[in-house]
Amino acid sequence: MSSLTVLIIDDEPNLVRSIKFSLNDQTIDVQAAYSGTEGIHLFQTLSPDVVLLDLGLPDMSGLEVLTQLKTLSASIPVIMISAHGDTRSAVKAVKEGAIDYITKPFEIDELEVLIQRCGEQQQLSKELRFLRDQQIHTQGIIGHDHLTQHLRDMIEQVGQSAAKTILISGPSGTGKALVARSLHDARFDSAPFIEINCAALPEQLIEAELFGAERGAYTGAVQKRDGLISLANNGTLFLDEIGEMPLTIQAKLLTFLENRSYRSIGGGKELKANVVVIAATNKDLKEAVNAGTFRADLYYRLNILPIFVPELNKRKEDIPLLVTFFSNLFSKQEGCNPPLWSADIIAQLKTYSWPGNIRELKNLVERITILYPGQTVSSKHLPSEYVSNDSLDNMQDFDLPERDEADYLSLIEDKERTLILNALNNCGGRKGLAAEQLGISRHALKRRIQRLNIAV
Repeated sequence: MSSLTVLIIDDEPNLVRSIKFSLNDQTIDVQAAYSGTEGIHLFQTLSPDVVLLDLGLPDMSGLEVLTQLKTLSASIPVIMISAHGDTRSAVKAVKEGAIDYITKPFEIDELEVLIQRCGEQQQLSKELRFLRDQQIHTQGIIGHDHLTQHLRDMIEQVGQSAAKTILISGPSGTGKALVARSLHDARFDSAPFIEINCAALPEQLIEAELFGAERGAYTGAVQKRDGLISLANNGTLFLDEIGEMPLTIQAKLLTFLENRSYRSIGGGKELKANVVVIAATNKDLKEAVNAGTFRADLYYRLNILPIFVPELNKRKEDIPLLVTFFSNLFSKQEGCNPPLWSADIIAQLKTYSWPGNIRELKNLVERITILYPGQTVSSKHLPSEYVSNDSLDNMQDFDLPERDEADYLSLIEDKERTLILNALNNCGGRKGLAAEQLGISRHALKRRIQRLNIAV
């Protein structure tokens, strides 16, 4: 992660000096203010990534400073520092917008873990805002993977062309409807965008839905009905799940695509419509042509400008931004703080195959946001299918030797001791970081270290 700027607002020089000495390195730049007024002024000058704010300041309360900081920047993560026994004020601060709190006395590595998590979240939010600003005609296409950038380029190029027929393909859940909407927005400032799911209607209704029907054209047609093609005139008609369209309707659609003219059911008059037709499918239409379920001539007519939306497991570099985007979206809907996603959890999500693609990721983030608002997400919060099974897979071929019960307990302790020592070594001896890596609490790690007589 790139360098973080941390602003400490605390009136205890010794504590500030200790934090600065412990955290100042190539990745964290620590700046300090010793009063609320000075802190607010320095905040406006520095634009820090994270703020450490003491609840008790000489000139104003920490809660008053928090309110002003949030007015200046609603998204800034603020970690409150509370005196021992003053958790009530700290909890109130969290309710008023602080991301978390830490109680004195605390250990530096515990604070560093919290700062790094907040910093990662803040940097993702900044990158997300930057991408939104850049997405003039591709609103909502989130990500910076090269495949996503290629998709955005295609949307802008095709959307601003004069093409009247576009085919979007890709697996379910990848965002084909969003791509269709982006194509429409790239071309039109104000025009109808009419959508129909071809798999959602029976054959006898889809024709009337598309082309309209005259009064008395069929049983139940008690009045004239305008079709979706008519409603989409001078705009876009989006045909989702085009691969599910009945063959008889395919023939009539092909006629319309050839000359943009059609007849309603029961109508003798030829009607015209100036419509951009965008079709989408999760099927391989070439295979459907070979199987006789999709017309070859319609396929070639649709496939003039094909756009493929890749599955999520082919663009996993988009996962951090998508997680941040959906966390912010659902936290606003729920009126709560978004959950914090550590780098370890994001790395774990990247190892998952995502068969449901972005839709599945969106559903997961919504669940976590509702159940664990404002909390740091760990493996225990994730459903079992999202938790890496590497360690379990490695043990599938492990044969237990012939030993008595005491030997088995000793073997387990040896394995546990090795895991803890490896984690401590990887984290430079910092217990808070090691506990995070092991997926247990800091106190649980301390108990294990004492029980196993590990020298640290």
